Amino acid sequence: MAREFKRVGVVGLGTMGAGIVEVLARSGLDVVAVEKDDAGVNRGRAHLEGSTARAVERGKLSAEEQQALLDRVSFGVDLAAMAEVDLVIEAVPEQLELKRAIFTALDGICKPDTVLASNTSSLSITEIAVATGRPGKVVGLHFFNPAPVMKLVEVIRTVVTEQEVVDDVEAFAQQLGKTDVTVGDRAGFIANALLFGYLNHAASLYESRYASREDIDAAMKLGCGLPMGPLALLDLIGLDTAYEILDTMYKQGRNRLHAPSPIFKQMITAGLLGRKSGRGFYTYDAIDSPKVVPDAATPAEDAAPDGVRAVSRVGVVGSGTMATGIVEVFAKAGYDVAFVARSSDKVEAVVKAVTRSLDKAVQRGKLAEDKRDAALDRINGSTSLDDLGSVQLVVEAVVEDLAVKQTLFSNLDDICPPGTVLATTTSSLPVIECAAATSRPSEVIGMHFFNPAAVMKLVEVVTTVATASDVEATVLDVTRRIGKHPVRCGDRSGFIVNALLFPYLNDAVRMLEAHYATADDIDSAMKVGCGYPMGPFELLDVVGLDVSLAIQRELYQEFREPGFAPAPLLEHLVTAGRLGRKAGKGFRDYA
Repeated sequence: MAREFKRVGVVGLGTMGAGIVEVLARSGLDVVAVEKDDAGVNRGRAHLEGSTARAVERGKLSAEEQQALLDRVSFGVDLAAMAEVDLVIEAVPEQLELKRAIFTALDGICKPDTVLASNTSSLSITEIAVATGRPGKVVGLHFFNPAPVMKLVEVIRTVVTEQEVVDDVEAFAQQLGKTDVTVGDRAGFIANALLFGYLNHAASLYESRYASREDIDAAMKLGCGLPMGPLALLDLIGLDTAYEILDTMYKQGRNRLHAPSPIFKQMITAGLLGRKSGRGFYTYDAIDSPKVVPDAATPAEDAAPDGVRAVSRVGVVGSGTMATGIVEVFAKAGYDVAFVARSSDKVEAVVKAVTRSLDKAVQRGKLAEDKRDAALDRINGSTSLDDLGSVQLVVEAVVEDLAVKQTLFSNLDDICPPGTVLATTTSSLPVIECAAATSRPSEVIGMHFFNPAAVMKLVEVVTTVATASDVEATVLDVTRRIGKHPVRCGDRSGFIVNALLFPYLNDAVRMLEAHYATADDIDSAMKVGCGYPMGPFELLDVVGLDVSLAIQRELYQEFREPGFAPAPLLEHLVTAGRLGRKAGKGFRDYA
């Protein structure tokens, strides 16, 4: 039977420490809260009182419950107050020597059976534990910010942590209403090890001016369903904190993907730390405010940009799921659509699929019957590319085979008059290779829709070194007119979304391959700790392991970054035919 911790101490009352105090007090525990000085105590008390007052205003707590909660917490500036607690949770700044000094002091103050826990997000629990005479009773207990809201707690055991202590702390986390995952002592643990490589990569994309901060953040929110874009998240975490976590992880693992991008040091030196300083990647209306205000880097409104070509009739080539969705999107937006498929049966199948989708929209009250009928009247199918001779924009959505696409673009170049924009929906192939197959590379552009096209709001607009500015302006304008959110980027493997998403997925596979954590724990950590809609292994099984491997190979081939090399486990699963849900088995088995 797990040990019951009735009286718990918290050392450090910053945002995280004060949040942990609230979690403990809300659970009915007596809490001893200690800071280094009266100013720190006052800040911690104010944070607790303010947070619980907001809960009262929202009806989550009664005034009586708030007062009882506050009465369970005693504040002080002397570690000696920890003499009778059963468990201490340390939440001071991420400085190893500071933490070691506190643990040494606590070891001399606390009862012999008191468990000592650190909330560190990146430092070695082992190095902290050996500063005490009780390393077997030292664990990591990593809460996520804001602690009262976030459900994940990572329990970190060292090679000398007693199993009984791990069991007791796991039960304690569950008593607090948290979801616990237990892992070994490795920099970053699960969530940060996967999250910060992705955040670092996003910062490097911005630093290289590959895409704007707004477009990088919008791409990951709209393309992956993430609660925040990576640069906005870095501002929330604090660029100085992010730098320290990345630097610690790099020093332990020497993984270049964790080597902090130079922009971190530059911005920290300039005092641009994120929300805490009022400026980071974005500018905020006040220190610690979440409200973004325009600054010199904010893009100008371009609702009616110069040089936009008139587009009223659109051609779509292909008959798969993506092509069918694109036909529906353009028709619903009021464009006449001519689509070309390889056979009459496929033409009929596309029309039936669009009709079925629009009928569902009518049944759900999202589309009027007359608008459905008008959209269907705008659609004309054919088996001949020659029928695209009168359109102003062609969007191809055929198989991801470069030779097939090049042949198609060469044919479109002969059929479509000068001035017709030719767009490819490729998600991984070089757009310039398609453009080079024509005599008009300036009129070729990438227009990467996300699946299902009728639902997903994001479109990556990909320009090559040859794309004309008015062609880009035209596609951006058309994308907005069909109700999508365009993001601009250059022609390199992965564009924005896949370039950031798939290395993160590959890192998750490597973590599983190293037996550091289970697929269930990794998925749980990213969903509960980071708010991701799906864990990495759930997502890989949905995307398809073969598709994921092909994209990862493309990224590695283009950038030659060792960290982008596909994880051997991913290659082995594909070879074994475990391709994900479509095969009934991938990282998990499906009925």
